[in-house]
Amino acid sequence: MVFRKRIYWVAALVAVLAVALGAVTLTAVAQSGDDDQPITGPALEKASQAALAQTGGGRVTATEVGDEESYYEVEVTLDDGSQVDVQLDETFNVISQAADHEGADDKGGANDD
Repeated sequence: MVFRKRIYWVAALVAVLAVALGAVTLTAVAQSGDDDQPITGPALEKASQAALAQTGGGRVTATEVGDEESYYEVEVTLDDGSQVDVQLDETFNVISQAADHEGADDKGGANDD
């Protein structure tokens, strides 16, 4: 009888630990789900120059390679504090630009302050 109680307790403990481990794993996956890869190296300089030329100034606050809308995305914060996302193709030609209503910290880019 005591042996069966131990088996039940061990099984219950294993089940609780499995659920806890699953919750921790799901939390880690959810937090790392931001697969945004920042632009690096010479491409960062070219993309930044193209975006700043398009916006007429400002500062680059985030970048991303493989954006869902283009090959490169450069977020520029203008002097008035507004933000613009500039979409570029593989050869750094501007595809489009749009006002960005997210804060720089929401993007997770390499150049976030």
